[in-house]
Amino acid sequence: MKNLQSVVPIPAPVPQRQATGLHLIGDLYGCLCDSRLMLDAAHLESFCRERVAAAGLTTVGSLFHSFGEGGGVTGVVVLAESHLSLHTWPEAGYVTLDVYVCNYTENNRPKAQKLFDDLLAAFNPADPHLHRVDRA
Repeated sequence: MKNLQSVVPIPAPVPQRQATGLHLIGDLYGCLCDSRLMLDAAHLESFCRERVAAAGLTTVGSLFHSFGEGGGVTGVVVLAESHLSLHTWPEAGYVTLDVYVCNYTENNRPKAQKLFDDLLAAFNPADPHLHRVDRA
């Protein structure tokens, strides 16, 4: 019979997170922009999809809904990299904006920032409240 020694298990190394992300959030007050961006769901959807492509991100699908005559719009563009969502209150000149990207095979942070900046410029808020959250 062989002499068996006590074996202490060695824990497996914890893998580094590869899917880091960036979440950009804006509460945009006092927006002075093309009224179609606040009121017209089809126009806003087309505009957002164009800005996504210009930023180098990949649209998987989108859904935009208008709340009727004089009402705002709520919309989302689903990205291969995550999402863009926004909601408009034209009667208050207010927009909430949310851009989130994950970074697995490449660093999508500059693309997310470009998309966010392009939308921010289009809505032209007098009083933007902006937040940047590093995820994972």
